[in-house]
Amino acid sequence: MFLPLHDGVPLKNMKTPLATRILLAACCAIYLFTFHGPLGADAMVAGFGLIPSVLFGTEILPEGYPFVPVQLTLVTSIFLHMSLFHLIGNMLFLWVFGDNVEDAMGHWRFLAFFMLCGAAASLTHAFIEQDSHRPLVGASGGVSGVVAAYLILYPRVRIWGLFLKGIPLRLPAYWAIGFWFVLQFVSAFFGGDDGIGWFAHLGGFIAGAILIPIMRHRYDPVLARIEAREMQSPR
Repeated sequence: MFLPLHDGVPLKNMKTPLATRILLAACCAIYLFTFHGPLGADAMVAGFGLIPSVLFGTEILPEGYPFVPVQLTLVTSIFLHMSLFHLIGNMLFLWVFGDNVEDAMGHWRFLAFFMLCGAAASLTHAFIEQDSHRPLVGASGGVSGVVAAYLILYPRVRIWGLFLKGIPLRLPAYWAIGFWFVLQFVSAFFGGDDGIGWFAHLGGFIAGAILIPIMRHRYDPVLARIEAREMQSPR
């Protein structure tokens, strides 16, 4: 278990991470609508969640579902969360890491980046679980892409987080995120909780690592490492 709390990296290219805040607000608003709106949680999940067997045409939902073209559920599923803990965990990752990744891309590129990573994560899960009729929901795939981008941009920045059973530690990003990635990998391949889309997390992470060199403004890995070291140096 790893929950990030604070990184302290200042924004350099913008004053406000608007895209990150829009995504946070959208996920929270849709969570409220899911449980307090007229459709109800079951209908929301069936209508907007990603169901692998439906995506690949081996099963058909009842008439009236899904509410959008089935291919679009690769994206709509990103904004659904089925528990408050699930929502808070994803939003905490997005809050800590999203602003700095957005700062390196700009608002519109970051929104596109997040959606692409989320869709790649959903598609990865669907290919692995092609016969599954269990809906996949949650922003974890898009968040995983953001985490990968942050690791490439700021590998040595120290992050405050809660590890294992709530132990507070301040570690370099490559240790903290490395610990998180190993947990996802082991859980995916060696039997983690069946209710969690571990392969979606891995798919989103790989997509983020591939996309960040393409979508970042003035990408320079060496410069990013120098900037990270300067942030840690005493002033």
